Amino acid sequence: MITGLLFATVAGLLVSLQNIFNSKVNERSGTWTTTTLVLGLGFLASLIMGLLFEGKEQFSLGNTEIWYWFAGLIGVGVVICLVNGIKLLDPTYAISIALTSQVGFALLFDSFGWLGLEKVPFTVNKLIGVLVIVAGIYVFKLSGGRKENESEQSCT
Repeated sequence: MITGLLFATVAGLLVSLQNIFNSKVNERSGTWTTTTLVLGLGFLASLIMGLLFEGKEQFSLGNTEIWYWFAGLIGVGVVICLVNGIKLLDPTYAISIALTSQVGFALLFDSFGWLGLEKVPFTVNKLIGVLVIVAGIYVFKLSGGRKENESEQSCT
């Protein structure tokens, strides 16, 4: 379990770094250029690492349903939406919303057993957990909104 927690924590760090890097690239180029660079380099890196660590086995997909093979296409939407969300909001707010959405949809997918997942019972505690996260984002945004309003008032 500790290893899983460590992997999840490092994944959160890496996603945050990637989103910040993506937004910086997007400041100098377009959204599609950023997406191409991110996913192209990701493809190249994963291909090389896969060949080094797994060899030809990385191309063995077994009995995987064919539509799952296209998960990388979803990555295009992820990068585009996050880059634009960060541009229009700010990194912390955009990533907080994205992560909350991820938790909320994961709860739905688990509870209904969608996409081939094992059905996990929905509980009120799980719903409360998601709502606490949403409330936290709301409090975070309110505190930032006050600072913005104060700075606007001091300028007038």
